[in-house]
Amino acid sequence: MNLSDRSKLIKREAGNHGFDFCGISKAEFLENEAPRLEKWLKKKYHGQMGYMENYFDKRLDPTKLVPGSKSVVSLLYNYSPKEILPEKESIISRYAYGTDYHFVIKDKLKDLTDALKDKIGNFHGRVFVDSAPVMERQWAERAGIGWIGKHTLLINRQSGSYFFLAEMIVDLELEPDGPIKDYCGSCTRCIDACPTNAISDHQVNASKCISYLNIELKESIPKEFKGQMENRLFGCDICQEVCPWNRFATPHREPRFEPSEELRQMNANDWKELTREVFQERFKNSALKRKGFDGIKDTVRFISQKKTLH
Repeated sequence: MNLSDRSKLIKREAGNHGFDFCGISKAEFLENEAPRLEKWLKKKYHGQMGYMENYFDKRLDPTKLVPGSKSVVSLLYNYSPKEILPEKESIISRYAYGTDYHFVIKDKLKDLTDALKDKIGNFHGRVFVDSAPVMERQWAERAGIGWIGKHTLLINRQSGSYFFLAEMIVDLELEPDGPIKDYCGSCTRCIDACPTNAISDHQVNASKCISYLNIELKESIPKEFKGQMENRLFGCDICQEVCPWNRFATPHREPRFEPSEELRQMNANDWKELTREVFQERFKNSALKRKGFDGIKDTVRFISQKKTLH
């Protein structure tokens, strides 16, 4: 099987296993990203996410992360919901409506890998879904399945940005795809809409990002953000909600991403009265477990406070 046929087979099988887009890059050092990442870290824009400083070389070079690797296969898996949960006093990011995506996509990647080995023969590599020092968006951009928008999220021209990213870093020689152009143009809607002014042109100060504040931050949300959280309890979709490209978003086809009836019915009072036992049962397979019961309750209290007038 030649490079072209093998590459086409991988893309076809990716589609058969539910992935919406698939692109291929040569596994090599991300030379242009090195100074950008170093500058971002020096500005302390990663906040308390100390892990972003770790494995600098492996983050930029997949051949150090996966010895013997020759290709990076980038995959997009749609999570755009069929219906948006009512935006009450406590808003959950769309990606967290259903089962934790790590579980869902790892299952998909395992099945895809098994299917490819049946057709291609044995090969070696590793699969990733937001679980290792892999610059997912940069590889997806290189593979031509989107471009990195001003909000630093990957945008696909056909379907917008409501996607999970995954990778297969493998020792297969494949036919690489080329990047596409940046179609953001002069639009600044994501920058203008961010309540905490976390976004500048193609750069995000994560320490001011609502998703960082209500997910990654281990301590209480700083008082300076009182009244700026826009009722976002877990995650934040504001920069994506205003993006013109998301008018092309289509509903996902993954049953495990559907919200439970209990989540559909929850209101602000339900979140305030939520007990540890109910949280652990209701959200045992949810991304919300990342924040934990105490963290969720702290955020509920914080977003229920009104901004102090001076």
